[in-house]
Amino acid sequence: MTELLQQVISEIQKLPADQQDAIASRLMAELKDEQRWTEQFESTTDEQWERLANMVRQEIASGETVPLDKVFPVKP
Repeated sequence: MTELLQQVISEIQKLPADQQDAIASRLMAELKDEQRWTEQFESTTDEQWERLANMVRQEIASGETVPLDKVFPVKP
């Protein structure tokens, strides 16, 4: 276990039981969500990636996208 995780657990243990349970529930939901995302990502086929890439290319070609430097301007 990392030092940071040990520190977090130590701080959580100082809280009342209901607050500990609330934090634990949120963390468990986040872990399950991350696991689902990882499973979906890893099961993506080459054909699915190619379809996605083609969709992006079409959006770019039709002007449906905005350049990143317009969304996040580079500061001088």
